[in-house]
Amino acid sequence: MSERAVILAGGKGTRLRPYTVVLPKPLMPIGEYPILEVLVRQLVAQGFDRITLAVSHQANLIRAFFGDGAAWGARIDYALETQPLSTIGPLRLIRDLPEHFLLLNGDVLTDRSFAALFAEHARAQALFTVSAARRTHTIDYGVLEVDGSGTLTGFREKPTVDYLVSMGVYAVSRAVLDLVPPDVAYGFDHLMTDLLHAGRPVHVSVYDGYWMDIGRPDDYVQAIEDFEQRKERLLGHA
Repeated sequence: MSERAVILAGGKGTRLRPYTVVLPKPLMPIGEYPILEVLVRQLVAQGFDRITLAVSHQANLIRAFFGDGAAWGARIDYALETQPLSTIGPLRLIRDLPEHFLLLNGDVLTDRSFAALFAEHARAQALFTVSAARRTHTIDYGVLEVDGSGTLTGFREKPTVDYLVSMGVYAVSRAVLDLVPPDVAYGFDHLMTDLLHAGRPVHVSVYDGYWMDIGRPDDYVQAIEDFEQRKERLLGHA
């Protein structure tokens, strides 16, 4: 199998400062590898050996590190943003996308099989597939339920809320680009809203395994610890 993947690697990583003052976020080290290299290694191991890196901030450093991808057994090219295009907008810069491709944020650490997600997307004949993780949030207060007259109708002490979040891992059909305006910032949030308004179904694939992004300093430190414990699983599965 030889499939295509696009990795979004253009963010400034402002929430990770001061770490990202010198290095772009995708080159932040996780163990002995930059997080972006972990993704590249995972993709190549699973048959995604044609990879486009959508770059902007400190693009030259990323390009200097990965080159043409030969060191990883991949063909890597680059889509350079000359203005901020958010998460979905950069796809309009890539002229040779196949009918189906994988799209990933460049700061994701997960043991999800990208090949299995891609196959699920194809089986569902989906326009857009979102890989989702479960999260639980505990509200640290007693929650009051009150009617319109100000009378208490219910009470819950520190309730928990279960919800699904996007993992920043997607399988995409090229037809979705018809909804993406050129030369403007257009994000995942805009696309989901437009697809919902248009009545176009979005497939959600829930994954209960390991997932972390390194968007915040605490998450980054946790990801470093997790990587050492899960290295074989993260780099060895296909």
